[in-house]
Amino acid sequence: MKHHMKQLILFICTFLLFGNMHFAAADTASDTEVLLNWAENNYPQYFPSHQATQSVNPWLYRYYPETGIYAGVNLTDNNVYVLGGPWGDTPTVIDTLPNLFALASSGNNSIPACNTATAPAGLVYTQNGNVVNVTTNGQCITLPKNNNLCQPPQQTAATGISILTSSTVISSTFSGITIDIPGIPNPFQSIADDFSNSKHCTINVPAEGANLIINSDVCYDMTAQFGDDFNNIPGITVTPPITLATKDTTTTQSVGDCFVTDAETVYDAFTREFWIKQDGSFVKQ
Repeated sequence: MKHHMKQLILFICTFLLFGNMHFAAADTASDTEVLLNWAENNYPQYFPSHQATQSVNPWLYRYYPETGIYAGVNLTDNNVYVLGGPWGDTPTVIDTLPNLFALASSGNNSIPACNTATAPAGLVYTQNGNVVNVTTNGQCITLPKNNNLCQPPQQTAATGISILTSSTVISSTFSGITIDIPGIPNPFQSIADDFSNSKHCTINVPAEGANLIINSDVCYDMTAQFGDDFNNIPGITVTPPITLATKDTTTTQSVGDCFVTDAETVYDAFTREFWIKQDGSFVKQ
């Protein structure tokens, strides 16, 4: 009996040991992905393109042919190293993976398909495969200047890929202003619907931005935009805050020429030029 019990305990301990090793390896690989995506978005002068992570024991790494730089994690000591470029021919330790992962995951910059560096506070991004989820977690944030929630990161070279984004509205609600004037529908609901239905076209996007599904569940506080414009007008009641809550799904479609689409705006991720359609023509801003 004691012999069988000892074998059982040994089996359980072995299972737990190898199970923990498996989960640790999985966590390390996942953390490495987040860190290297973050590095690409924040240090394009060293890591100018999105590269796939490669595995050669004991390394998880990416190579950037434009700069001749390697960046990766050593699974033996769990440190992050760089090699090449300004770091020369000897692997240089930057920091431990846990320390750098904490820095990278403190914001939204681990999303390779979207430029989240200038995203307004309160927007939270996650990505799984080609699906990006954007949310304000039930809170209403200040209305951003650009309602393109997944604008591609700045590119260091022309990619030749152009995409048109199209949205399907799930729900859209404007609140804070009500109109009680017979025969006049509430125009603010139309504003909410148009806001979600706007189309954008982007030139020179990275390859990972060409086949995206972007699910958003966001709320914007528009009190400052409307201010006191509607106070003291008979039939109109203003009850701040004035908010716009939308849920929609946006998809990207490759196009040959952004300027012959029905987009309302065009942006070049390489040159940073921006156009707005006015009277049927695109005007550079």
